[in-house]
Amino acid sequence: MAHHETAQTSLPQTRDDLLALHRETRRQRNQAPHGSEAHVAAIDLLGRIEVEIARIERAMDPPLG
Repeated sequence: MAHHETAQTSLPQTRDDLLALHRETRRQRNQAPHGSEAHVAAIDLLGRIEVEIARIERAMDPPLG
């Protein structure tokens, strides 16, 4: 199943590479038929990418105080 394959795919470790992958994955999601396995897999991958981008951006912020 595409969903499980996507969940096991490792993601890039740089913000720029993640943003590029996010753009490509959005394109794939938009081209896939709504509700198809490809559409659902792209949505899942977008979520994983966004979590990684947020993790990297949090690490870039200086500590408060």
